Amino acid sequence: MSDLLREPWLRGIAFNPAAPSDVLIRLVDRAAGEAGPLMCEGRDLPDAVVDAALRHPDRGIRRALARNRHVDPARLAPLATDPSGIVRWWLAGGPRHPTRWVRPLPDDIIVTLLTARDGGEDGVVTADEIKAELDSSRQIPQSFHRSMAGRGHPELRIRATWRWQSLTPAQRAGLLGDPDPAVREAARKASWELDPERVEAELPSIGSLGKPHVLGTCALSPALVEQCFADGTVHPLTWNRHTPAHAVARLARHPEARVRARVAARPDLGPELVAELREDPDEEVRMRARLHPFPRTWAEYWAIRLVGHGPDCVCPITEQDTEPSPDWFAACAVSGEPVLRRVAASWPSLSAELVETLARDEDEEVRIRLACHHPLAPPDLLLDVFVARPAHRPHLLALPAFPRTGLTHLIGHPDPQVRALAAADPALPDPPLEDPDTSVRRAAAANPSLSPEALEALLADPRTAEGAAANPSLPVPRMHALLDHCLNGAATPPTAAGRRETTPTPRR
Repeated sequence: MSDLLREPWLRGIAFNPAAPSDVLIRLVDRAAGEAGPLMCEGRDLPDAVVDAALRHPDRGIRRALARNRHVDPARLAPLATDPSGIVRWWLAGGPRHPTRWVRPLPDDIIVTLLTARDGGEDGVVTADEIKAELDSSRQIPQSFHRSMAGRGHPELRIRATWRWQSLTPAQRAGLLGDPDPAVREAARKASWELDPERVEAELPSIGSLGKPHVLGTCALSPALVEQCFADGTVHPLTWNRHTPAHAVARLARHPEARVRARVAARPDLGPELVAELREDPDEEVRMRARLHPFPRTWAEYWAIRLVGHGPDCVCPITEQDTEPSPDWFAACAVSGEPVLRRVAASWPSLSAELVETLARDEDEEVRIRLACHHPLAPPDLLLDVFVARPAHRPHLLALPAFPRTGLTHLIGHPDPQVRALAAADPALPDPPLEDPDTSVRRAAAANPSLSPEALEALLADPRTAEGAAANPSLPVPRMHALLDHCLNGAATPPTAAGRRETTPTPRR
């Protein structure tokens, strides 16, 4: 066997969707090299393979499994107490290449990681570093954040104080009177955010990077508001719910159009200011003012703020602390304002009837946001967005509803990513095995419509060997024979001609 074929065969079998557990388990052998970690991290795995990886003595295998975004995260629970801190750190960090929406971890894993006292036996990372990695991973759901104030472990109640303004008044009072002195002290320190005088006193000690957050979220004293106007740092005031009414009126008449536009959709604007801003010389300001009375609450305001970055926006898809009502999203879906229909298209619980309507919307960004956010977005829309907007392709390919058949009309497309998608369609009469692009040839070689005889020729060609080894039509005995050769140095496996008695009937 040529060394040029060993790695392609191993990688291909590792990602062959038809490979059974006994085949895949062989790939966690050290002799398989990088194919084992790549497989453990990069594909869905049968339970038996997950079990083998969880018990594997090589932390590299367990570490790779920790970042698998395809396996049910509940199956990864043993890794939260893995002897290796590096494994825990990788689990806390989430997938190496996450899609725009990150699947949350189960509560028990989150609790284990956040309350750990050590960083593992290898001493490479600390418990605090693992917690910081989890905090930034987007794997903690809002439901967990909302529950922390009532959790039994003091460490979690302390962390609840970090989101002081998202707590209810009853939760704040409970933490200020918590039986644990450390929790009480954390609550006392956090409560400064809603005390204007304490905010004014704290601001000088806060670095320049943190000041916009303070000015945009905390309760502000009259002197601090005046200082913002004096030194030109008014932008955070435009979205701060604590900005006093007289300052909002000044912002609505600010000489900078961007400031007026940010103020124009605030839910606390009076009718006089709304009417004034609807006549503003700037179109963006007029459009934002026209959105009234839709932003009646701050949750609705933020739902509107989160759209409008353009058709190629790939911002993370995240939950919000609070969410507008279903009726509000439904009203947005039938609005004459495209920005409100974009908001509706971004809500994953919109009714099927409204999804059908928005899938035909004249505004391209409405259709794009629907394709990327809603589980009922029609497959033809997902395909249209895939072809037209390359920025969204990694996210769309991860969606369960994305079409894998009916793509033959795209085989001549100038974009190789589109051709590669079409080359994998089982209905394609002649997969483009000679395409000049490597990814297209690989996809064509993995097409299940190919005959066993064709696969044998492709396995022997370094240009197509990986795709052929990943072909679900490859018989399981042939997979084992290839692994025997790669892992054990066995004699060259018999070709199709030497095993015709067990070769399946050609598909075409």
